Amino acid sequence: MRRLVLFMVLSLDGFVGGPNGEMDWENRDPQVGMEMSTPLINTIDTILIGRVLYKGFEQAWPAMAINPTSPKELVDFANWIENSQKVVFSNTLKAVSWKNSRIVPATSDDDIVKEVTRLKQGEGKDMVVFGGARLAQTLSRLGLIDEYQFKLQPVALGSGLQLFKGKTNLKLVKSKEFKSGVIGLYYQPVR
Repeated sequence: MRRLVLFMVLSLDGFVGGPNGEMDWENRDPQVGMEMSTPLINTIDTILIGRVLYKGFEQAWPAMAINPTSPKELVDFANWIENSQKVVFSNTLKAVSWKNSRIVPATSDDDIVKEVTRLKQGEGKDMVVFGGARLAQTLSRLGLIDEYQFKLQPVALGSGLQLFKGKTNLKLVKSKEFKSGVIGLYYQPVR
């Protein structure tokens, strides 16, 4: 059975975005990317994404893939995203044009549970959610996340977008400290 991994940036006080969703507080340490993202994408072939993040990714990653001034690791990652399947959950978006993308109308929790369950039972590698606070919150609340991978940032925001809205029991399975102060945390939900 395929697994669903949530890969997100997290502040020390538990926020995944600033009050308006801003991410200017993230330490973009290249070592973290190499040691956390690279092993992850080798096990993934499908990206689950919400409308807002999809629109941002659709603008950024195709351009990054062909930008001759982009660092090689970003070009490689951009090409991987380009070639991966992208499942877009939205109750407002009617069409998508980005390569390997399709929409799942998500008008209710049942729509999301049905599609994620179908995907987990299908063929292929594991799946990932790279963020998008609203979709991540929903998938977590519905118990659909099989592993949480956090890039814990050495910053406290004081307020912002939360991932967890209620009690969620997690078991730490691995951690890695980086020179930048970022800590990679790997958790499995306790069911």
